[in-house]
Amino acid sequence: MDAVRVSALSESLAGTGWIERTRSFAGALRRSVTRRRTAGGLLLVGTARYEPWHLAAHLEDEAAWSDVPRLAPTLLRHRVPEGAPAHLAQGLRRLAAARRGATVLVVAPAEAGTPLLERLCDARRGGATVLALDTGDRELAGLAHESLTVPGAEDEPFELVQHLVSAAAGAAPARRGGAAPVARLLRRLTAAPVARW
Repeated sequence: MDAVRVSALSESLAGTGWIERTRSFAGALRRSVTRRRTAGGLLLVGTARYEPWHLAAHLEDEAAWSDVPRLAPTLLRHRVPEGAPAHLAQGLRRLAAARRGATVLVVAPAEAGTPLLERLCDARRGGATVLALDTGDRELAGLAHESLTVPGAEDEPFELVQHLVSAAAGAAPARRGGAAPVARLLRRLTAAPVARW
């Protein structure tokens, strides 16, 4: 998504409450990964048909830029091809084994599906914090500790919200009475992804 389209879409969201809801969700994500004292880290998972590569790359960037290394996710895959590099070879077993201290971010532009929901339920029972970015999956939203629903299934708004979530998660928390400027978030979210993704 180029900077002109991001800027136009962001302007269309101004005054709708989307920027604020996105910032709130991103704040919950940042708090979850930074307040955990035990190991677990951020686990990022999509659906069987959608792997959130783009969000993984942006969160990796934000982890480096904001000096919050725990924002760097481990991408969990439904199907891991043989010979995949180590950082891309984590499957759903890791999700089922998630325990206290882990944060699971689910990105679902369509229904999550029963197998994924079952593993998320296991992770939540084990003490992991579950956050969901979805398009209206009620079962997923009901399972998550925090959720952000993007109505409809249009690709551009869902992609834009992922950009905004990653940028806002990397931004320092706003001081009382202040808020991170939207223009700063827009500059950061249009940066190129990390090469390893």
